[in-house]
Amino acid sequence: MGRDLQLRVATAEDLEWIHELRHRVYAEELGQHAPDPAGRLRDGLDGDNVYLVAARGAARIGFVSLTPPWVGRYALDKYLSRDELPLLNENDLSDLSDLSDLFEVRILTVEPRWRATAAAPLLMYAALRWIAARGGRRVAAMGRTELLDMYLAVGLRPVGRTVHSGALTFEVLTGSVTELTKLATDRYGTTLERLGSEVDWRLDMTFAPGPDGCEHGGASFAAIGTDFRSLHRRHRVVAADVLDAWFAPAPGVRAALAEDPAWAARTSPPTGAEGLLAEIATARGLPAETLAVGAGSSDLIFRAFGRWLTPESRVLLLDPGYGEYAHVTERVIGCRVDRFRLRREDGWRIDPDRLSAAVASGHYDLVVVVNPNNPTGRHAPAAELRSLIAAAPARTRWWIDEAYLGYVDLTESLAGLAVTDPRVVVCTSLSKMYALSGMRAAYLVAEPNTAAQLRRWTPPWPVSLPAQLAAVAALRDPEYYSDRWRRTHALRRQLAADLAGLDETMVVEETVANFLTVILPSGGPSAAQLVHECRRHDVYLRDLSPLSPEYQGRTVRIAVKDTAENARIVAACQAALEVLRPGSTPGPVPGSDSLASTPAGAPAAPLRSGSAR
Repeated sequence: MGRDLQLRVATAEDLEWIHELRHRVYAEELGQHAPDPAGRLRDGLDGDNVYLVAARGAARIGFVSLTPPWVGRYALDKYLSRDELPLLNENDLSDLSDLSDLFEVRILTVEPRWRATAAAPLLMYAALRWIAARGGRRVAAMGRTELLDMYLAVGLRPVGRTVHSGALTFEVLTGSVTELTKLATDRYGTTLERLGSEVDWRLDMTFAPGPDGCEHGGASFAAIGTDFRSLHRRHRVVAADVLDAWFAPAPGVRAALAEDPAWAARTSPPTGAEGLLAEIATARGLPAETLAVGAGSSDLIFRAFGRWLTPESRVLLLDPGYGEYAHVTERVIGCRVDRFRLRREDGWRIDPDRLSAAVASGHYDLVVVVNPNNPTGRHAPAAELRSLIAAAPARTRWWIDEAYLGYVDLTESLAGLAVTDPRVVVCTSLSKMYALSGMRAAYLVAEPNTAAQLRRWTPPWPVSLPAQLAAVAALRDPEYYSDRWRRTHALRRQLAADLAGLDETMVVEETVANFLTVILPSGGPSAAQLVHECRRHDVYLRDLSPLSPEYQGRTVRIAVKDTAENARIVAACQAALEVLRPGSTPGPVPGSDSLASTPAGAPAAPLRSGSAR
């Protein structure tokens, strides 16, 4: 039958049909609303929500509506107050009680003749994928009580609230995006795999979720070839989706690696990286007994958090923030994780008073601060963080990630505080600042007892011999790297100016590090669409949407490269915007009113084994 069932974001031409079908189903068929003489059903949320549509050729089959958190209100608000529905007000701290990760799924509706097909469950699945691609973590819905089993089968759970609308009764339902996705792939994976090959999927995310793990970008290496058989492609691909340095390692690093590569490859390194530890201590003016090394910061994060945290632990993360921390704490360890929201209107800065109030509750086992923050690119002054930590409860440990601090000022490090305060640990990668991403070398600083405990849990030979040789040589040439960091700022400023000149509706946000962000206008192309179009030119950028709903599906992060590659980035963005600007690939379309109900006659099972028609 081919790919004749199409799933897409609604176009302006779909709206009349959507309003007419809603009237036929919810006014005439089910009696939820009074009939309208015009035969159309609209309400106060028109213009704010997003429709996903299933169609077969020219025939529209069904739709589902989504209300994103940035709208600031939900259909549920018409029926229950925030006090009556803790789902919409579940955090007990005023600075954490926003709804920025909750999406409402609404009005799943299918034409009568298509209700026995896979259209309804595919629309539900499409809604889940759309939400995940925008960083959503929680889903709210209202399901008709007589079809509750269908919702339970896909993983939604009742919250204990029932509402009435016209002749219908609904259960309020909720679910975690991560858990719903896992259930869908575990329980219906085979069916989904087959349907994915049969559906004309026109949404701006992949049909199937990515592999289980933290998404770090790096699609550029897939374009080069992860089997290493086509490494010549590295000269054609602009890898601006990862934050590797644009410059080469220091001359001493290259000399150390070139002197006897055969020996470095076949020889076991110092068991405990003793020489590397000594060099770090000398370069940073730190006692060697306060240090522990690892094969990159991820190695240290997994090792330390795995020792300190349990599923009963409570952790506070910045949002937006580096995705590895949410992955390790939530998905690997299973901690209870709260988010401290950073706001674009505040310039993404950490408000010290708000953060202090959040931490002062005394409930947190760990607070993670990436400084400068990735992906927002903002730096919190060391003096502010010192004051925050001094006022924090004694039981709260602070993990300060300074992977990009060289781009600001190494004297801003809190490593000195970590040496004496058992609550503070500073983690520093040598990857990005020293052009050693491929080497995998990092270290952390902690008071001696904490550092000694982590060293005991460090396997022998934690850092390869080539990486140790490279890291030691890099630390011995601070002048070279200081010059490269200064040059990075100049390249970033020029890249920002060139990108800003492409489209006056596009906002370019500079950072303090080796990247910047581009915010696309509401109603224009999504970040995913821009990233996709740029890949046609072998230019790889990072869609930040899955990291946080704060990005609203419209923000792209771009690593600073050299002058020639920056010019290619600008040219690719210009070409992509020219393709997307005419409206051939529309953005979110104004949506509709009421609650998330199910289509009359919906299938009892969430995914059928029959073909997608």
